[in-house]
Amino acid sequence: MAIQKKLLLEQVELLKKCELGRKVMRGAMPTTVEEFREQVPLTTYTDYCPELIEKREDVLPAKVIGWARTSGTSEKSYVKWVPFSVGFVRELENVLAAEIILSGCKGRGDFPRFKEHLKVLHTLGPPEYGTGFLAYVTKQAINCDFLPSRGGKLPFEQSIKLGFEEALYRGLDGFGGMASPLVYVGEQIKRRAGNISIRFLLAHPRALFRVTRGLVKSKLARRQLLPKDLWTVQGIVCGGSDATIFKKRVEELWSRRPLEHYASCEGGHCALQTWDYEGMTFIPTLNFFEFIPEREWFKWQLDHSYQPKTVLLDEVKAGENYEIVLTNFHGGVFVRYRIGDIVRITSLRNEKLNIDIPQMVFHSRTDDRIDVSGFGRLTERVIWEAIENSGIPYKDWTARKEAIGDRTILHLYLELEDNYVVSEEAVATTIYDELQKLDNVYHYNQYSAYSDPETMIGMKPIKVTFLPQGAFARYISQRQAEGADLGAIKPPHINPSDKVLSLLGAPKVVVEAVPVTEVERAAPR
Repeated sequence: MAIQKKLLLEQVELLKKCELGRKVMRGAMPTTVEEFREQVPLTTYTDYCPELIEKREDVLPAKVIGWARTSGTSEKSYVKWVPFSVGFVRELENVLAAEIILSGCKGRGDFPRFKEHLKVLHTLGPPEYGTGFLAYVTKQAINCDFLPSRGGKLPFEQSIKLGFEEALYRGLDGFGGMASPLVYVGEQIKRRAGNISIRFLLAHPRALFRVTRGLVKSKLARRQLLPKDLWTVQGIVCGGSDATIFKKRVEELWSRRPLEHYASCEGGHCALQTWDYEGMTFIPTLNFFEFIPEREWFKWQLDHSYQPKTVLLDEVKAGENYEIVLTNFHGGVFVRYRIGDIVRITSLRNEKLNIDIPQMVFHSRTDDRIDVSGFGRLTERVIWEAIENSGIPYKDWTARKEAIGDRTILHLYLELEDNYVVSEEAVATTIYDELQKLDNVYHYNQYSAYSDPETMIGMKPIKVTFLPQGAFARYISQRQAEGADLGAIKPPHINPSDKVLSLLGAPKVVVEAVPVTEVERAAPR
């Protein structure tokens, strides 16, 4: 907390001296942390417009080293640009170097034998996006070599293909990114491993040796050739709302547990796991943390003119959910900024490793809850995990709250893998059972104290509709043809509109879509 408060007061002095800082602080001139929290309002991206959209560096609190765009919500018509100050990036480099070291550790005191020019598969976005900028900072931090070395701005799938081929003869030390793309990368490599050109192998003796050795490993294990048979990677890092769901699959493909972090374009790295791969530890040197308690968030949902109260990092409570609020340090631009994420504090310290900092996990977005009577408040993470746990092979999914008569249900629209035959009713039952199991883990159903959902409303509160094969691929192609922003080409997982479902080819919806009401959102747990 001493670090947090010291760096905040240094940042406030920078904000006082710049045009945008004075604007977002509404002319306030705080001299203490208490005055800062009392006098400066909470902000969203709109408060930084049009200055950030126009990329005006003359109004910022410090010199900028680069800009990155973040997709934001699909409803916004503008691109959200985020500036990165020299000081912020310098500190971010330290954090990234620490994370990469941790990803290769076996425990406290262990230090991986990392060297310069680590071979890293490029699984992040284009340079102008937040993940792409992160790749640039990572290269600055550890002087790694990205594969493919001549990728340029190739499409993702082609870049993975070239990177795979190059890694066969150059080697591969690690990679990182969003968890679901990492699974996709592993699956793509698994498929390509069985179709490697003999001509390519003869032209690259090291690749021939690697593939031969990998085939022997897989034959002895009596299974298909996997990426872990070809390489022994030293470290994998991952993040995103799906990290918890897909980490096991990443480990199965690569024989290496990924180290999870919590990050955003606006705040950089905010928390990461350490040696025990359990809860994430907050990083105190990049942002000042404030937390909106869930009850305060519900009050704001009822009245958007209400300014929710916040608590600090040493005031959070274990087992509680909070909307996170960030103020950048080191000349960053965002002040008391609501990025729209809800985190759960799992404990006030890591007892096992004696880390005296609260531990967290990502819980949900503030806008991705589906409240179904008798079933509780379902988040994207819970639904996604239930689908994964069901074992049903699928391409993608979307879900929303709908009504049948006077009852509300969770309606899940699912595109299955090719040639998989099963009934919609069987899938609904399987996913319903998995959701029931997950309530014992996450306790998301506030109605469970009264009865189970089926008894309470007289029916299973879930319906599954299969989408036609290629539905999501066609949707993405159409959005790309329309010139949509990269962050808006995929349909949302939660609460898709009728138009989105129509574009996905969903059969005519008989039930009525029901939006989440303000009263439902504000209902106490």
